[in-house]
Amino acid sequence: MQIEVKVPQLSESVSEATLVSWHKQPGEAVAEGENLIDIETDKVVLELPAIKSGVLTKTLKQNGDKVASNEVIALLDTDAKPDVSIAAQPDVMAKEQAAVMPAAQKIAAENKIDTAAISGSGRGGRVIKEDVLVAVQAKRLCQLPRFRNLQRAGVWNSACQ
Repeated sequence: MQIEVKVPQLSESVSEATLVSWHKQPGEAVAEGENLIDIETDKVVLELPAIKSGVLTKTLKQNGDKVASNEVIALLDTDAKPDVSIAAQPDVMAKEQAAVMPAAQKIAAENKIDTAAISGSGRGGRVIKEDVLVAVQAKRLCQLPRFRNLQRAGVWNSACQ
């Protein structure tokens, strides 16, 4: 039986969300309760679990797409068998370990910070908003005269580069 995977009801103050990263690809088996995708609003990152076990047959929206409450984003077949050729491929999430959350990207761009230089503390090593905010604070500290003196002395170089 084909089941629609929908964006959960978002709070009244949130009109849209962003699909961050799919954890399953079309053709892969999905267990009930297993996280299919991370969805980010301006306030929180939500995990969307599968409501039934089956095979993810089609994704209608891609990473980075904007979505609204109750919008259909994928199809799940509860009677299908997983596609063995897709299941044998390397884990897609391993390639995305250095993913940067959209809110973090925005703050980094506004403050001219390279996200590649930030160690992500989010799940799977993702760079999250808080990681970038710490980098912004470190950058501001490096502008203070007393920290510049430490930098010249070689004590504070790693944070101020």
